[in-house]
Amino acid sequence: MKKKVISMLLAAVMTVSMVSGTVMTAAAEESTGKELSVQVGPDPETIDPALNSAVDGGNMILHAFECLLTIDQEGKIAPGQAETWETSEDGLTWTFHLRDGLKWSDGSDLTANDFVYSWKRVCDPEVAAPYAETVLGMVEGFDAAIEGDLDALAVTAVDDKTLEVKLATPCPYFDSLAAFATLSPVQQATVEANGDAWAIDAATYISNGPFYVSEWVPGSHITMSKNPNYWNADAVKLGSIKWNLIEDSNAAYSAYQNGEVMMIKDVPTEEIPSLQGNEEFHVDPIIGTYYISFNLQKEPFDNVLVRKALNLAVDREYVANTLMQGTYSPATNFMGPGWKDTDGSDFMDNANGGEPYISATADIEGALAALEEAGYPNGEGLPVLHYTTNDAGYHKAVAEYLQDAWKEIGVTLEVEIVEWSSFTPMRRNGEFEIARNGWVGDYSDPSNQLELLYSTNGNNDGKYSNADFDAAIDASRSTTDTAERSAALHQAEDIMMNDYACLPLAYYNDFWLQSSKITGSWHSAYGYWHFMYADIAE
Repeated sequence: MKKKVISMLLAAVMTVSMVSGTVMTAAAEESTGKELSVQVGPDPETIDPALNSAVDGGNMILHAFECLLTIDQEGKIAPGQAETWETSEDGLTWTFHLRDGLKWSDGSDLTANDFVYSWKRVCDPEVAAPYAETVLGMVEGFDAAIEGDLDALAVTAVDDKTLEVKLATPCPYFDSLAAFATLSPVQQATVEANGDAWAIDAATYISNGPFYVSEWVPGSHITMSKNPNYWNADAVKLGSIKWNLIEDSNAAYSAYQNGEVMMIKDVPTEEIPSLQGNEEFHVDPIIGTYYISFNLQKEPFDNVLVRKALNLAVDREYVANTLMQGTYSPATNFMGPGWKDTDGSDFMDNANGGEPYISATADIEGALAALEEAGYPNGEGLPVLHYTTNDAGYHKAVAEYLQDAWKEIGVTLEVEIVEWSSFTPMRRNGEFEIARNGWVGDYSDPSNQLELLYSTNGNNDGKYSNADFDAAIDASRSTTDTAERSAALHQAEDIMMNDYACLPLAYYNDFWLQSSKITGSWHSAYGYWHFMYADIAE
């Protein structure tokens, strides 16, 4: 059992200590001011920066922590804990210069050594950080570090204010990684003294961002108060943010209507028609794909023809435009809109000769032919298949649609609905046959999503493994030639789509309700709401 699963079990039984934020020396003075009450999801699986791989947890981490760099309102790289940085001519050495006087939320000094510890922790096999290879795989010494020799990772504190990182191969988007939440600093003494429990208790959740956790009631809310020790605290207008941990979209909608919350991410799908034209209802595209994972370590999903049949039988046009009421777009490629090619053009436009990999409408004849070639004519001989999902948004409706769509080719599907806090660890641990999945980009380089399917990637839930795909990804990592890198990334998508490694279903848009009284906030293409500099109009 991975540590993150243990953490959530602990979280379920923590009571008094988890609501004791006032003992936290981070806030010798209680923050005062307006409280913004929002809903972006239920109890997160984890808000340990090294372990989180979900958008809801990431949104909370974004407000409690700050990386070396940040992403501004225009989506551009901006200074964070590092005020300046530079790269060597060969692209292999990155040097970050930290701001003067940085502090943790408990008032103690934060130095470059804190980043050294935190980045090595991400590589620690005992921690099992799912993003380790994605964010640090290009750093010199990573292969040894991920095997347990953490000191091999070439991340060095030159002095208290200077962090030096040496790469094994150039990584033109390393600045984006330096702004990614997994590489947030965590306080060594607190982590080592409390183990996994540090990240589930308000009293020990020491952070360095604009807010700190002052109260945590599992199943109810997490309250973050303004961090007076944050370097830019003067720009933070809110006194606190209350993250309401609501899983049921109808309950979230009721809380919004009653004025208990001012923003909700989970809007009941049946309410969407009546919300069209409402100035408080927002639909905004994000970089990402809603897809279906097959567990390739289980029969019959190890058969590419079965995966092909299941792909071809799906009407993505219907799913996106009817079932999802136009809030999503049909996915005909794995890599959708928003991902940028190495020349700055849209990656999708250059994929597969400009043609979609798969039709937006169902191809029942093609699906039946694939099943017959696989040895299952009209589905005969196939066992009952099982689909696992959580019940939020359109997930249950999608599951019911798949039952009907696959029934047309003789496939029987049973659906299992699982609570969110249990769903993601089950999927990551391979405890499924078919599962709802999805990815929202952390940065716009296409490697961010394509590398999900690399054989050793910690987020490769379906355990897809293809030596040619891995070789293409390896080539994209090792070349400094932008055209060669682009070709390698496109080759990788060609391979995984020809393998039907997963089932791309729809391209994401976020849709939410937000009071017009909230000012100074923004929503990013990476699926995050930024409230750190927000205010509430009188």
